[in-house]
Amino acid sequence: MASPGQVSEHEAQGEVERVLHEMRQTLRVTGLDVTVRTWAGFERFLVAMWEAMGPNTETRAFESAADEVRARAVEAAERLGRLGAWEAAMLGESQRYHVRGALELYHYLNPKMLVFTSAVKLALQDERVGTLQPLGSAERVARGAPARMMAMETVEERPDDARLRGLFEDIEETVGPPALPGEFRGLALWPGYLEAAWERLKPRMRTEEWARACDALLETSRRLARQLPYEVALSKERLEVLREDAELIQRVTVQSEWRLPVLVLGMATLVGDVSDLERRLPFPGEARLVPDFVVGEELR
Repeated sequence: MASPGQVSEHEAQGEVERVLHEMRQTLRVTGLDVTVRTWAGFERFLVAMWEAMGPNTETRAFESAADEVRARAVEAAERLGRLGAWEAAMLGESQRYHVRGALELYHYLNPKMLVFTSAVKLALQDERVGTLQPLGSAERVARGAPARMMAMETVEERPDDARLRGLFEDIEETVGPPALPGEFRGLALWPGYLEAAWERLKPRMRTEEWARACDALLETSRRLARQLPYEVALSKERLEVLREDAELIQRVTVQSEWRLPVLVLGMATLVGDVSDLERRLPFPGEARLVPDFVVGEELR
């Protein structure tokens, strides 16, 4: 079976560009992860998936679900103990400022993507996801990335530097498909820090305690996905009607959901190294109750 490609946010056009823009605004982030960029290679699926998931992702319930996943990851990371990568890396004051910003961004994004992906995966397996509340009845959270959130920047997935390429290959092999996670490409802007972090993080990922913590995060994510306020209108049948590669889409979705707890816990572990970072609520969402027609205009 062919490996799926990715659609860069900068290369997206037409409906894909529209959906990716709406996703950034609704998820309140400055960039999107590998899972979304891979889904974007299937335009009809991406549009249908976003129509089904979009109403949930702007709600307080979704924000709170991600917050709960993040809090549980922080608790698990604290039990495992500090990593020590922050002290080991030789970083200047400006570099530390920017690394902190990158850590905050992914520490906020990854739990959201875990709940999101769990909801999509369960729906594609014909499980009921979400409740039957009337659309628009749940409390909304204000759109747009917070002003202090760092821009999402990354190095090339296949960099010229041979040492960095080798590091990327090791990371991808360890965390699994569908592709190299974006947070490691982002942290590679500071190779010394990434090396120090991965040197300590990789052995921890192989422990039984780590595996148990990831299993618990996955169970939490699925429970919270099932409790989202609005029913998610996706199914195997819907996927086949879209005339996309249903088998490949399901494989990517299953792979992404399986490894996202690893990435959530990994980021919580790195954040736990830095004393002045908010670990549970890095970017609290402000409530916003506005009419549907206003919401529609804002997303255009």
